Amino acid sequence: MASRFQIITSMVVQSGFRLQNTTRWISVRRMSVRPEAKKPGAPATTRKKITIQKLNALRSQNIPITVLTAYDYPTGLRSERNDIDICLVGDSLAQVALGYDSTTRLTLDDMIHHCKAVSRAIKTPFLVADMPFGTYHFGPDEAVRNAVRLVREAGAEGVKLEGGVEIVEVVSRLVSLGIPTMAHVGLLPQRHTIHSGYRVQGRDADTALGVIRSAEALEKAGAFSVVLEAIPHSLATLITQRLQIPTIGIGAGPGCSGQVLVHDDAVGIWSGHKAKFVRRFAEVGQVATEGVRSYAQAVRNGEFPSAATEGYEMDEGEFDRLRGLLGHSDSLSSRGNARPSEGMPQPKQLATS
Repeated sequence: MASRFQIITSMVVQSGFRLQNTTRWISVRRMSVRPEAKKPGAPATTRKKITIQKLNALRSQNIPITVLTAYDYPTGLRSERNDIDICLVGDSLAQVALGYDSTTRLTLDDMIHHCKAVSRAIKTPFLVADMPFGTYHFGPDEAVRNAVRLVREAGAEGVKLEGGVEIVEVVSRLVSLGIPTMAHVGLLPQRHTIHSGYRVQGRDADTALGVIRSAEALEKAGAFSVVLEAIPHSLATLITQRLQIPTIGIGAGPGCSGQVLVHDDAVGIWSGHKAKFVRRFAEVGQVATEGVRSYAQAVRNGEFPSAATEGYEMDEGEFDRLRGLLGHSDSLSSRGNARPSEGMPQPKQLATS
């Protein structure tokens, strides 16, 4: 929205070397939404940057690690300002932010775009980006190329991969080149089709052993942490005790080194299926819906905006001068352009029955 401001009256040279006072106006852009500015006297953050070393220290001190997903600048700011240790740009953004029906629809370019936005908000938490489906399945070389893009272009500090022993070589290569890698075992959302849905894993001894062996192999490959999703809490506790790296649970009980939730689940924005392990810590979606409804009603009823409190004023003298200019312009126009009733032939009216 633009506003006009008067500039100091200036003297300009007219034809015949006559001087005349002229008032100039400029248009200034007024944004309805402006970048946030630091409030005077606001306390500086006392939190130190979260590093892998810090995460290991939290684990060794039995201090639960906080992890939350983010998908854009505003959600990133919420993690930055509210004691989150790891901010995960999860491929769940495919569903909660982009409207896809599966995480497998997400592209690398989608992830880079969203991770860039989050990285502009994140200063303290450790920033991890999910590697989308198909970006690490063709071998270590392809995985390295794509992970480098996430680090260099998107600002990620680490990447996360879903899988077990079959991705050990990929994880090992990434870590050997200095790219911190988080593993993910148990329920693997990118493989939900082959598992006939999002099902709890490791409920029998054989499959539970497979989850343990995968976690241990990924730790040995150099993963700095491992997500345990939708497995029995007793199994998750056992894995946490056997590993020397932090475990991050989602639907895996309280025995993990830390917990992660999808942002839109945690604050009550997501209106789709609510998994058993999700707890709503706010109901933002309900409040937002009511806000949109109230706005639409206020516009329809003519209650918004208020000229007195939500509008901008124009100097009365300038408004009168504008009317004069419009009147003069209209007068000139009427002289140079004959009206239809003043000489121009009229179109014949069609007869009606």
